[in-house]
Parts: sequence; structure tokens; C-alpha cells
Amino acid sequence: MKNCFPLYFLLLILAACGNQNSGSTILEGEIKGLGNDTLYLYGADRLYNHTDTIIVKKGKFSAKLSVDTLVETLLLFRDGTEYPVYLNKGDKIKIKGSSDALSSLNITGNNSNEDLTEFYEDIKDKKPSLKVLQEKAASFIKDHSNSLVSAYLLNHYFIQVAQPDLGRIKSLTAEMTGDLKDRPYMENLLNEIQSLETSPTRSNIPYFHLRNLEGKEISISKFNHQYVLIHFWASWDPNSRKANSIYRNIYKKEQNNKSFALLGISLDADKKEWKDAAKADTLKWEQVCDLAGWNSEIVKQLNIGNIPYNILIGPSGRIEGRNLDINTIQRKIVGQIKGLSQATDKSSANIKH
Repeated sequence: MKNCFPLYFLLLILAACGNQNSGSTILEGEIKGLGNDTLYLYGADRLYNHTDTIIVKKGKFSAKLSVDTLVETLLLFRDGTEYPVYLNKGDKIKIKGSSDALSSLNITGNNSNEDLTEFYEDIKDKKPSLKVLQEKAASFIKDHSNSLVSAYLLNHYFIQVAQPDLGRIKSLTAEMTGDLKDRPYMENLLNEIQSLETSPTRSNIPYFHLRNLEGKEISISKFNHQYVLIHFWASWDPNSRKANSIYRNIYKKEQNNKSFALLGISLDADKKEWKDAAKADTLKWEQVCDLAGWNSEIVKQLNIGNIPYNILIGPSGRIEGRNLDINTIQRKIVGQIKGLSQATDKSSANIKH
């Protein structure tokens, strides 16, 4: 009989190598018109708590990722657009799209990505109202009670709006399974909902004044008749530092827009650490801090329970949205803010002490 042991041994080694690779998650994409660029992929919760750098060559990219369970990540483009991508162990995810339509990518490779792609494909080019989008999102949530996509839609269309309907949010949350509610991403949303419930009823930003990096006192009234995106951060918080890169991109695009301003409020207690971080992160817009950390009066007044966090203020001082994602911020800038820059809104009231 022929000795087959060497062949068997070789096949065993190959099988072992194959098993090692079977757990890898492959992310491939082709974005027409993107050219040579750099993308960033970061987790939406602690299950994927790092950032991957993805190099794009002639619009194409590929990355091998280490994932143990289904997670939501966010793919960040240079212009600040971010898009949810769902990854699971062993998946081969394919992304297709165009650089002039980054908000409507086609993503395949697992049910979550395909469900979200179908959701957005159905509304593509229709420009539906928020009410129509909410009804469509609510229908999806009811039909997909255990899907991470449902959690994303709940956040995107019901929580990250100017006036969240807590009754509707609670009703939709009740539709979700216990397994979904136990996931870190959903836990974060439930904490956000609780924060909205316990926040004092306030439709306008309270008056406040804090000192900037040069020691000059800056008050919120400085930003009368502007949209102001206030972002809360701290030098010691790694997620805040990552978010600063997003705000930096917004600043680059909008620094000449007289109807829009950025304001950073730090929760640092050490002045040197705050100043060093602001310099390291190239935060060229107004930065203020009272060095009181979580005991800061404005943090308490606005019921800020976690960072990074942001609040968008309208020209009259009205709170237009809380904890907005980059896509929501950009929509508001392109819509309301651009409109304001073209015509003076004489009805806007000053923010008064």
C-alpha cells in the first residue's frame, strides 16, 4: 500500500491555515470618483473600540479585520460623511458607490448591511419629509425587532432630532427584543433616552460665559444670529479626541460661513492638559473651559452625561438638536444654515442674559 501520510499531513496543515483565515472579516470597496484617499473605520460601541485606517487607491480598497461578533462600525470619509457598516466574524463585505453620493452606498455581505441598503434604496432621490422617514423607520423597527439596524434608525430618526417624541421612542423601544436591548450600542441609546427624560424642559440654551484658551471671557451671546454647534470633550477621553477630527473637517468646510460657528467646551480640570490637547488636535475655533470637569455649571444645566457630546443651537438660541451624528449635522448645515447665510433673518431674537 502506498504511504499517504505525507499527503495527509500536508492537507492537515492546509486545513489548519484555512481555519485560521475563516474567522477574518474582509472589507472590500469601490467608490467611483474617490481616487487615492484615506478612510477611517471606527466602532459605534465598545465591542469595536479602535480605529482602522484604510488606504484607497484609484477608488478601490480592501482590509482584513478582526471581529468576534456582529458589530456596528462607521466608515468615515474625508469630507466628514460617515456611513454605518455592519461586520461579523467571517463576513466578506462589499461596498459600492460614488463619491458624489456617499450617503447612499450599496453594501452587501450580511443581512444587516443589506437591510439598511434596501431601506435607503427605497427613499433614494425621493427627498421625503422627516415624518415620512420616521414612519418608514418605525415600520422597519417593528418588522426587525432584533436588528442592530433598528437601533440605528431609532437613533437617527427619532432621538437625533430637534424635538424628540419620548412617547414614540418608548413605544418603539418596547418593540425591541431583550437581546437587542442588552447590546452595548442599544445600552448607550437607552441611557440617552433616560437623559432626555430627566433633562429640564428647556427649548433655549441658558446664558453662560466661560474663559477661552487666552483667558478671555466668552459668552454664548457672542454667537447671536448664528447656528452654533457646541461640542463637549476632554483631553483625557480618547473618543473625544477622535471626534475632534470630525469637527476639524466641519470647521475647514464652514469657517467662512458667517451664519455658522463651532464652540468647544472642555470638561478638563487641568489647564495645561486642556491647552496641550487643543493645540495637538489643531482646534482653531473658540475653545472654552471652567476647569470644573463634570461639576461645570453648564454641563449640569444641559444634563450632559457622557462625552463626546454635541448640541446644535439655532440663531434665536433655540436648541435644534442633541448628540447629532455627522450626517445629521451636515444636512442641517446644507439646509437651514445655508439658507440663513443668503438672507437676514430679522425675526431672530438675541440670546439675553
